Amino acid sequence: MKIQIVLFEGFGELVALAPFEVLKRGIEAGAPFEIELVASRSQKEVVSSFGVQITVHDFLRLDNRPDLLIIPGGGWNHKAQHGARKEAEKRELTQIISAMHDEDTIVCGVCTGGMLMAASGILKDKRVAMHYLAKDELPRYGADYLGYRIVDEGSVITARGVTSGIDLGLWIIERFSGAEIAAAVEHRMEYERRGVVWRNPAN
Repeated sequence: MKIQIVLFEGFGELVALAPFEVLKRGIEAGAPFEIELVASRSQKEVVSSFGVQITVHDFLRLDNRPDLLIIPGGGWNHKAQHGARKEAEKRELTQIISAMHDEDTIVCGVCTGGMLMAASGILKDKRVAMHYLAKDELPRYGADYLGYRIVDEGSVITARGVTSGIDLGLWIIERFSGAEIAAAVEHRMEYERRGVVWRNPAN
């Protein structure tokens, strides 16, 4: 299973790198994943919201489409000069998110990365988790807020706040590789999962 985490200028460090580490540890524990950090456009390095410079493996493109795409937040709530809201305004990233979703990529959002999913149109008529400061914007995109840690609608998965990327990573391991591997990673990281995973029973 190919997983990519897309990085854009001003992305949040923890919302991107927490699931990256969890999933890497899942691979060590036996999960059949490969994972890459990719840029939102053709570039070799991306700068985070607090100025950390990350070297990426590739950039997001349809001819290298992942099975599962993770979108971090960052910069949405305070309308930063760079970040998720600016990416939504530019529209290039939201268009490729929509196109990948149409091609059966499972799309996951951490924190306000879910707002990039909403802006791409793929959360219409879906139930979602979201950072509390952005949840009131969801109705204009046709999405229904649920106050759970993770909301899994099958083809789209959203995680609530900044630290929820850890829980998202563990849920991805559990859903696609089983509870035993997820529990082993949780134990190795000395982390206790928080909140509730709500999963649509129809999926």
